[in-house]
Amino acid sequence: MPSAKSTPDTPWPVRDVNNQVKNWIERLGHLWVEGQLAQINVKPNWKLSYLTLRDVEQEVSVQLTCPTEIIRNRPTPLKDGDRVIVYGKPAFYAGRGSFSLWVTDIRPVGIGQLLARIEELRKQLAAEGLFDPARKKRLPFLPKCVGLITGRGSAAERDVLSVARDRWPEVQFKVINTAVQGASAVPEITAALGELDQDPGVDVIIIARGGGSVEDLLPFSEEALQRAVAAARTPVVSAIGHEPDTPILDNVADLRAATPTDAAKRVVPDVNEERLLIRQLRDRGAAALRGWVAREQQALASIRTRPVLADPMTPIVRRREEIERAVALLRRDVNHMLRTEQSLVASLRAQVSALGPSATLARGYSVVQVVPRDGTPPEVVTTIEQAPPGSQLRIRVADGAITAAAMNTQKSD
Repeated sequence: MPSAKSTPDTPWPVRDVNNQVKNWIERLGHLWVEGQLAQINVKPNWKLSYLTLRDVEQEVSVQLTCPTEIIRNRPTPLKDGDRVIVYGKPAFYAGRGSFSLWVTDIRPVGIGQLLARIEELRKQLAAEGLFDPARKKRLPFLPKCVGLITGRGSAAERDVLSVARDRWPEVQFKVINTAVQGASAVPEITAALGELDQDPGVDVIIIARGGGSVEDLLPFSEEALQRAVAAARTPVVSAIGHEPDTPILDNVADLRAATPTDAAKRVVPDVNEERLLIRQLRDRGAAALRGWVAREQQALASIRTRPVLADPMTPIVRRREEIERAVALLRRDVNHMLRTEQSLVASLRAQVSALGPSATLARGYSVVQVVPRDGTPPEVVTTIEQAPPGSQLRIRVADGAITAAAMNTQKSD
C-alpha cells in the first residue's frame, strides 16, 4: 500500500496509483448501460472482443470488453449504429492504465420499446409547451439565405437545392453536411444548427433527410435536438423522410414539410407564380381605377343637369336672407330683454331707497351710537344699559353726525 499522503519526497509509484484507481472503480458493481455500438472489433480466434458504446445525444463513449462467444452466439450479428443495452461491470486495467466496461450481456433495444420511448418524450415536450403554435416563428416571405443541414451528397440535398433554385434562382444557400443517422448525428446536427442560428445572414434553416427505418430516424426524436431547435431564434423547417414518418422534430420545428422537396417549395416562393400574381394584381388595379373614373364622370354629368347649377349663387342668397332674418329677430329679443331688465333695476332701486336708513333719517329720526373707550368700533344704542352716564355718544342725523355725552338715563314706563 502507498503512504497516506504523496509528497515530493515520498511520491506514489505508477503501479500504486493504478491499483488505487482500480479499487475505486470496481466498487461501482454491475450496471445496465444504453447506447449505440461503433467500432466493433471481433475475430473468431480472439477470446475477447472490443467494442465502443456511444451516447445517443452527445459525443461521449465508453470502451466495452466482452467474451467473443457472446457475440458469436447471437442470432443476428451486431453492426455499427445498433441501439443496445449492455450489462457489465466497470473495470480498470492497472497494467495499461485503461478503463473499459466488462460486458456479460448485450440486448438489442426493440422497435416497440423505442417507439414507446419516443411517444413518452413527445407527451413530455407537449406538456412543456414546445409544440404550442403560439411559440412557432413565421417564415420570411422571401429568404435571402437559407441554411440547410443534411447528409453529404444526399438526395435530400439535391432535391432542396434544385427545386429552390428552379423556383427562385437568386436565393442563396449555406449548406452544412452532417451525419443524419447513428451516434454522431445528434451532436453534429445540433452544432450545425447553432452555427446557422448565430449567422445573421441566414433567414431560415431546413433540416432535411430522406426516408428510412425507425432506427435510422431515431436522431430526429432525441431530446437534445428538440431543445436546441426550440431555443433557436431562426425559424426551423423539419423535412425528415416521407409522409408516414413523424419524428418529434416535426412537432417542435416551426414548420413541418412532408419531404425535402416540399420544404423547398414552402420556404422559397415560385418566381413565375409571383410574377403572374403581380400581373393579375396590376390588371385588377387598373380595371378598378378605370371603373371608378367612369362612375365619377357619370356622377359629374348628373350633377351638371341639376337646376341649382344654372344659378350657383341661389343657395348663397337664400342663406344670406335667412341670416338677416335671424339677426333682426335676435336684436329685437335683446332690446326687449334690456328694457325689461332696466325697469326691474329701477324698481329695485326705489325699494332700496324707501327701505334704507337714509329715508328714515330724512324724516327726522337719528341713530345713536356709543363710542367705547377701548377704541373698538361704535355700537348702536338699543338699551340704556349700553350708555351709562358719562358715556361718549355719536348721534347720526340726515346731514351729518353729532358728538355728545350721556348725562343721565331713565327707563321708560
